[in-house]
Amino acid sequence: MHVLQFRGFAGLSLALAWPSFPMAHARLDAAPAQAPLQADDESSAVTPNDDPAEANAGAPVELQAKRPRWTLQIDPLTTALGYVHLQVERALGDHASIYFGPSLRLFNGLLDLDATSSYRGYGVELGARWFIRGGAPKGWWVMARGVLAYLRADSGVTNVGGYVSALGGYTGILRGWFVLSGGLGVQYIHYTVDGLGTRTFFPAAHTALGVAF
Repeated sequence: MHVLQFRGFAGLSLALAWPSFPMAHARLDAAPAQAPLQADDESSAVTPNDDPAEANAGAPVELQAKRPRWTLQIDPLTTALGYVHLQVERALGDHASIYFGPSLRLFNGLLDLDATSSYRGYGVELGARWFIRGGAPKGWWVMARGVLAYLRADSGVTNVGGYVSALGGYTGILRGWFVLSGGLGVQYIHYTVDGLGTRTFFPAAHTALGVAF
């Protein structure tokens, strides 16, 4: 109101300038209000696919889905000793697997090639492995296995035999499909018929090669 006391051109200038102050204040007051709008615009420009963590969230599941869950293995060491084992293994989750298969004693092995008499064994083998660091059916494991078999000597005498074992070892899968496995442990074997065979505690060894799928 004080500017109205002046006269002349200056008063006109002040009178004209006076309304510009509230407008300037209005612009200054409005300026901060635009910041949230600009922030909202920037945030809306980011799509969910631009978030690396969100984009890779499903990667472990996909990798797990691609990992082999089955193996088919044969043990060359026991085959050389006269015992043919064929193992069909299935991974159960990340840490465990079970396997089953035939266990056959079809001929004299390297330790009894000079034997004048022989016997046959027809059985089944069951086993379970626990993978210490996960990744079944690949990695370091501990396992228990057992065999139950029907035995028949050349003389016609029959019996029931078998053995149980506890072992530790490692299974590797090369190129995603070729299996190499080995382990050591201890076993109790009761595999006798008509005075033939073995009944004792004995070191246990596991060697295997095969395929994974």
